[in-house]
Amino acid sequence: METIAERLKSAYQTIKQSAADAHRPPNSVKLLAVSKTKPVSDIVQAYEAGQRLFGENYVQEGVEKIQTLQNHKDIEWHFIGPLQSNKTKLVAENFSWVHSIDRLKIAQRLNDQRSAHLALNVCIQVNVDNETNKAGLAVTEVMEFAQQITQLRNLNLRGLMSIPKAHASTEEQSQSFATMATLFTQLATLYPQIDTLSMGMSNDMALAIKHGSTMVRIGTAIFGSRG
Repeated sequence: METIAERLKSAYQTIKQSAADAHRPPNSVKLLAVSKTKPVSDIVQAYEAGQRLFGENYVQEGVEKIQTLQNHKDIEWHFIGPLQSNKTKLVAENFSWVHSIDRLKIAQRLNDQRSAHLALNVCIQVNVDNETNKAGLAVTEVMEFAQQITQLRNLNLRGLMSIPKAHASTEEQSQSFATMATLFTQLATLYPQIDTLSMGMSNDMALAIKHGSTMVRIGTAIFGSRG
């Protein structure tokens, strides 16, 4: 059975090859290790293999891990799950990034609860396939929302995040990723700090990288399936 270090190495090789196939430099894509539901010991194994970016989906679980690993000061913690207003303070105080911003109320609370010393990096979540039961803004709503986010001084708008619909064909996934890439380019022309297109997971990262992803969120391919 492969170790976490071996799986991590394999994931980085896939990223490197996918970037090369897309004529992109290998360092243009970051790997976010999604450690939700996994024990701290797994995170430590990945950390010892060189991984520094970790993503959590559940506030309480994530905060507990952050506190347990507070001596590992170079870990960059990303919150990537849905966020309710009663949990924003914990996220604002503990995480470096939030990928799932899609409501102004949540953004305002994070802004108000974040220390003024270091802005919270945020991505706008886009519901690129207009799925009824999925969080995220419609493509047509993103530009106006981005303008509102940039007015919040304790938030630093870095880009966009998307989760294309499950069980989509490769052609459908490509179309969704291409839509996100176009939107990302439009946003980056307006705001110079925009540099992050968070899309692609264990099963579709090569296709996401082909379409310009700068950060892939990898859980299963590193930590195995969740029990």
